[in-house]
Amino acid sequence: MDNKRSMITALAVVAIIGLGTLTLSDQGFPTAAEPKPTSNDPAKKPQHSEQEGHAGEDGHGDEAQHADEKDHGAEGHDENEASGESHDEEGKLQLSAEQISAAGIEMVVSAPRPMSTSVTFPGEIRFDEDRTTHVVPRVGGIVEEVKVDLGQSVKKGQVLAVIASQQISDQRSELNASQRRLELARLTLQREKKLWEDKISAEQDYLLARQAYQEAEISFANGRQKLSAIGASLNSAAGNRYELIAPFDSVVVEKHLAIGEVVNESSTAFTLSDLSRVWATFGVAPQDLNKVVVGRSVTVSAPDLNAQVEGRVSYVGSLLGEQTRAATVRVVLANPEGAWRPGLFVSVDVTADKAIAAVSLPESAIQSIEDSTSVFVRNAEGFELRPVKVGRRDGGYVEIVQGLAAGTPVAATGSFILKSELGKGSAEHSH
Repeated sequence: MDNKRSMITALAVVAIIGLGTLTLSDQGFPTAAEPKPTSNDPAKKPQHSEQEGHAGEDGHGDEAQHADEKDHGAEGHDENEASGESHDEEGKLQLSAEQISAAGIEMVVSAPRPMSTSVTFPGEIRFDEDRTTHVVPRVGGIVEEVKVDLGQSVKKGQVLAVIASQQISDQRSELNASQRRLELARLTLQREKKLWEDKISAEQDYLLARQAYQEAEISFANGRQKLSAIGASLNSAAGNRYELIAPFDSVVVEKHLAIGEVVNESSTAFTLSDLSRVWATFGVAPQDLNKVVVGRSVTVSAPDLNAQVEGRVSYVGSLLGEQTRAATVRVVLANPEGAWRPGLFVSVDVTADKAIAAVSLPESAIQSIEDSTSVFVRNAEGFELRPVKVGRRDGGYVEIVQGLAAGTPVAATGSFILKSELGKGSAEHSH
């Protein structure tokens, strides 16, 4: 018990001594009073040396940190310089002559070239109306035969259909009767003439016979004309048969006849068209009429057929359409193989004028990169991408109006390979 009390008393004395070493700062906050080192206090000396050692270590750490910051700044500066060099090299491809040859890249030199300015219009292929006809029966009757099919090619004079017609039968009978009367009148005239010359009969009988012969001749000619006017055969043995005949070499594009059908003069039996020649028609607004004149050369192309043909303007309408307010223009096209079918939509390029383009390149040399029209110019290291501004296009060539001088070597065939390589380089650079 006495020992416990002694320990408690000793701890209290130590606490009082510790509190006695504290003083108040000028601001009223408690701070630890700095003890004065003495040679008799060896415990304090090592503590002071340890604090100085820590101070020295702190100072050395600051210098190291400052050196690291300097090194980091220098590295950042080097990175910036490196990135600047990469940006300067953007759009350039380093290729040797062997690599260019192996890739199949062909070179061309930009040069002047005569080029034409053209205006493009949407158009349509139509039948040549000068060689298209509607075949109609010129008499009423019943269809007995139909000898052609839809889409069939026919020759001039070929029989298309046969119609049984009472009107034809009556006209042939009339023609046959008039022919007999004419023959009888001719014989009578010959007899009366001989009797008059032999002084056997009077001259009046001869004159009457001659008049009868002339009337019979007129009647016979009239009957022939009636049959010819409706296109019927003059052969009386044909009876009531009426034949529809093809008026020229053509194709049956419409057929409206069937066996047993009753037809009349207003029935359209067939529509025939000579498809060896067709029309390309298009509308031209008033502001463009000065560019489209008769005789001017045009190029008609059909994207669906991947085909084009040359022609000339043959007709420019004098009136404007009530709905389109455009003049109708016509181009006559040869169509020997029948590829240009009526109803086909086409594009019609009308040549407006011709002039010399100071700089031109083949279309294969033009590439679109990042919404910019560009070409690959040959240099000592390989190729350099150069944006250009294009103008007219004619015959597979493009006019360069800005960005390129004449005589510059440029990649043409295979330039898309360079475009692909440039795209790969840009992707790697972005990563």
